[in-house]
Amino acid sequence: MRKPLISLALGLATLASPPAAANVLAGPAEVIDGDTIDMTGTRIRLLGIDAPESAQQCRRDGTAWDCGREAAAALHEILAAGPLECFAQGTDRYGRTLATCRNALFDLGHEMVRRGLAVPFGEDAPSEYGEARDLARQLQFGMWAGEFEEPAAWRAANPQAAPQLARAASDESPVRAAPQRPARERRYTNAFGCAIKGNHSRYGDYIYHLPGQKYYDGTRPEALFCTESEAMAAGFRRSKE
Repeated sequence: MRKPLISLALGLATLASPPAAANVLAGPAEVIDGDTIDMTGTRIRLLGIDAPESAQQCRRDGTAWDCGREAAAALHEILAAGPLECFAQGTDRYGRTLATCRNALFDLGHEMVRRGLAVPFGEDAPSEYGEARDLARQLQFGMWAGEFEEPAAWRAANPQAAPQLARAASDESPVRAAPQRPARERRYTNAFGCAIKGNHSRYGDYIYHLPGQKYYDGTRPEALFCTESEAMAAGFRRSKE
């Protein structure tokens, strides 16, 4: 079966190379939120993207959902591909290192935008991030499956959402918060294995159906997944019914 977007993942190595003068940080990392990681005590803000804040909610299928937590969970899954190389290009006003980070499979920023769980941000965002955003919007991945407020606008309206970050900017010796691990994503399984059904619709869309959804029982699966993140990473979007 043909799956869209696989070539995108395989082509990540062709993204623009980092500046030669960039400082390189390498090793394992942990997730802070959808666009921030901690690498052995160094707080890194992914350059060129903006993800929903941990407390931010979006709307999908007429109901609120924790898009901030889902963004963090997606980044946690992306990090599972192995150690990172991060190419530092300065710091932000909070003292966090600004960097483009990659592992064996992904450019982290590009993949978060491709999944629809971050948007390109700032003049430093590569053009490939804009292309990934346009594709995510077209296929209604992540936040594009419903309604959401741009993370920067949400922060401006909710300045209390990250008070510890504001304090850290003014402290001479800030105490680093322990990295927060996102909640474990729900797995859908049955006696035969993974239970999320992926199907190529007659309209050309790649849709996945969860157990209990309206068309689940009548759908002939062309692919099976255990988690929604696995389905989205393969290029499928969630059925609206």
